[in-house]
Amino acid sequence: MSAALPPVITAQTATTTAHAAVLTSAALELLAELHRRFEPTRQALLAVRRERQARFDSGELPDFLPETQAIRNGDWRVAEIPAALRDRRVEITGPVDRKMIINALNSGAKVFMADFEDSSSPVWEAMLDGQQNLRDAVAGTIEFTSPEGRHYALKPRSTTVLMVRPRGWHLDEKHVVVDGQRISGSLFDLALFAFHNAAVLASNGRGPFFYLPKLQSHREAALWDEVMAFVEVRLGLPIGTMKATVLIETLPAVFEMDEILHALRGRVVALNCGRWDYIFSYIKTFRAHRDRVLPERTQIGMTAPFLKVYSEWLIRTCPRRGAFAMGGMAAQIPIGSDPDANEVAMAKVRADKQREVSAGHDGTWVAHPALIPIAQGIFDAGMPAPNQLQVMRDDVSVTRDGLIAPSTGTITRAGFLTNIDVCVRYVAAWLDGLGCVPIHHLMEDAATAEISRAQLWQWLHVGGLRFDDGTPLDFPAFDAAIATIRSRVNPTGLPGEQKFDAATRLLSAWTHSDELVEFLTLPCYEQLP
Repeated sequence: MSAALPPVITAQTATTTAHAAVLTSAALELLAELHRRFEPTRQALLAVRRERQARFDSGELPDFLPETQAIRNGDWRVAEIPAALRDRRVEITGPVDRKMIINALNSGAKVFMADFEDSSSPVWEAMLDGQQNLRDAVAGTIEFTSPEGRHYALKPRSTTVLMVRPRGWHLDEKHVVVDGQRISGSLFDLALFAFHNAAVLASNGRGPFFYLPKLQSHREAALWDEVMAFVEVRLGLPIGTMKATVLIETLPAVFEMDEILHALRGRVVALNCGRWDYIFSYIKTFRAHRDRVLPERTQIGMTAPFLKVYSEWLIRTCPRRGAFAMGGMAAQIPIGSDPDANEVAMAKVRADKQREVSAGHDGTWVAHPALIPIAQGIFDAGMPAPNQLQVMRDDVSVTRDGLIAPSTGTITRAGFLTNIDVCVRYVAAWLDGLGCVPIHHLMEDAATAEISRAQLWQWLHVGGLRFDDGTPLDFPAFDAAIATIRSRVNPTGLPGEQKFDAATRLLSAWTHSDELVEFLTLPCYEQLP
């Protein structure tokens, strides 16, 4: 621990000059101020999450809030969207490593979301590297030379807009402790980025711009608004300089979209359909509801009734308030070794993006640069203007029951085994410092892996389920599958090879536990250095 800091603020010693430039005394003082002011509220809101989940476990169903009906019925709009964010038709996302940042900002996408959350494993050095990498990117000086000698640098006139996704409210940063408490990972990520880059970005009309993940209520959105206003004042920026896009990726949040927009109305520019986390949240919310068990993940597409209604409700809500309705992630990646399989995968991407632009989305996400031209072409054809704010989906109306309708389908033994294998492979990579891993020609991050993990737990704990062939889906089937995983997956050469057995043990323990682990990243984080 660093002895140079006041005793109330401790941070793991920076190991490089670049890290020391990130963790300056002034930056740490800002973090301490934020922690002391906002940590009690964060903890209270996390307690509300737990209390509400206990009610769901007892049979309560999520619903629209009667006490905020006036907000939903009111005639109000969010603040004007900055010029730099008025065309967001194709966005790309990825972790905050140096090569990724350069390639993403050179990709031709309208926006790059640099991700400290689901596609990053929060190893301490990686989090500090990410902050320095983004600082260099904002300054226009970022470069990288690969071990093979290939050199990467920003194009002179890159127009891709940088946005940053900090970690969610539930995550800590254990390497910075204030008054004996770990600081919030959310505050750490956002405040450090703003501290080092806000003045330059604001002077260029480029932000700072943020994506806010995992919100479950408008009160959590209001906390973000207070945090950003505090940072703006502290850094001498006009209130509202920081802009935010909110991922609607939890089931409780879909019932509070108007309220979330209202809580952030001076700075919010869009809501985003975070589809993969949304599916995970549906499973987690209804983990004790046997009548709402979902089929295997390959059968849960955006045309499933509860997902179709969710996306259309977001599209209906946003333009009414002057905010964009962003589409979700295409998880497919190119399959260079198999042209036929690649065409099938690309056809899925095209169909997904056509659905989004036709429904009224203002933009979409892709996971790989090669998908940008596909998405760009579809949105160019279907959305010749910079956005579709003029498209009012007045034909859309929803009910509580429509938003939570269960999805029909089956559970195959192959799908069961895939969930196990994907979980183990992803967790092994995460423990080894990788948060974004290609598996079976899909880009897996924490959100997609969580679907597989939560499904396994629910399928086994609600009891009485059967595979599509009529055989029992039970713990003996799971234990046999875990015991034989190395016969299906040879970890040699895979990301996280040395962590494979540890990941297998973790999945087995989580699945057998009487309680569903809230997020896999919570116990895994304790095993990171």
